[in-house]
Amino acid sequence: MNPIEAPLRLDDPDVVPTRYWHRLDDGRIQCDLCPRACRLHEGQRGLCFVRARVEDQVVLTTYGRSSGFCVDPIEKKPLNHFLPGTPVLSFGTAGCNLACKFCQNWDISKSREMDTLMDRADPGAIARTAEALGARSVAFTYNDPVIFHEYAIGVARACHQRGIASVAVTAGYVCPEPRAEFFRYMDAANVDLKAFTDDAYWKVTGGRLADVLETLEYVHHETDVWLEITTLLIPGMNDSDEELRAMTRWVEQHLGPDVPIHFSAFHPDFKMQDRPPTPPATLTRAREIALDSGLRYAYTGNVHDETGASTYCPSCGTRVIGRDWYEITSWNLDEKGHCRACGGEIAGVFEASHGSWGARRRPVRIG
Repeated sequence: MNPIEAPLRLDDPDVVPTRYWHRLDDGRIQCDLCPRACRLHEGQRGLCFVRARVEDQVVLTTYGRSSGFCVDPIEKKPLNHFLPGTPVLSFGTAGCNLACKFCQNWDISKSREMDTLMDRADPGAIARTAEALGARSVAFTYNDPVIFHEYAIGVARACHQRGIASVAVTAGYVCPEPRAEFFRYMDAANVDLKAFTDDAYWKVTGGRLADVLETLEYVHHETDVWLEITTLLIPGMNDSDEELRAMTRWVEQHLGPDVPIHFSAFHPDFKMQDRPPTPPATLTRAREIALDSGLRYAYTGNVHDETGASTYCPSCGTRVIGRDWYEITSWNLDEKGHCRACGGEIAGVFEASHGSWGARRRPVRIG
């Protein structure tokens, strides 16, 4: 566990009590937010960095603190079937409850510096800003929102009061009780499925595959949250045909054929710089395997691939949403989200027309 650099107090505006913890017989307190189950003495942080034992209870130490805000296209989360083309106000905090050696946002998720959290914004301010900017949703991203559970829920509630949706970009590594509360306030989620063997999960992320699969099944079957999945394909680690077939068949059998899956390209970063970038052909092969496994919507990411980025009607093959990077180039859905060519239903959350935010990325300061 990580010692707290400077004493924290319950009257600190960034510190709020939490309720997912219990006392142990040896005097420590166990955090019950995620399966890591950090056991803390007074003055220690959990591995996630943002939850700590202060004054004999587990608290969140970064309520209202952010590493920065930006308006993005919703497709960048990535979500291809949730309000396509619309802007989303994105933000994160610091820390993470996994230890991915290949982390692509390591400067934020692995940060142990409070200076990373330069922006302060309470939930109401975020909701008002999203509304003023015309954002249709707010996304908790860059690091995993399950670790700033109370802050994320506060923001989601404030946004819902203004008709703004909430999006979670998460690894899904969370315990059942907080998971149920967290997703009660989410409208859409993209869950990282980082590999499909427990050995790879443990060695490279410090987590367990079964816990993530349980979250995927829970979100899809027990909530109304729109779900999409992303897998970062790392050469020689999780990109074999055998593993991709096992993964995509599991998704089809346990979640059904309508859950979109995204295969993204890896680039060497953080503690995994000994492997090459993912070849575009690997992403194309993964997409083909997913379609062969019975999945109706499979995408390539982090590469320029109009075919792999576009959405096709599973009934007649018409390109119903054309995409060039994050720009929507064609739209062949009717007002009910059906294919205009054959009337087939396309799974997702759609409106009569798509948004026009495009590929813009707009940094925002709040307050």
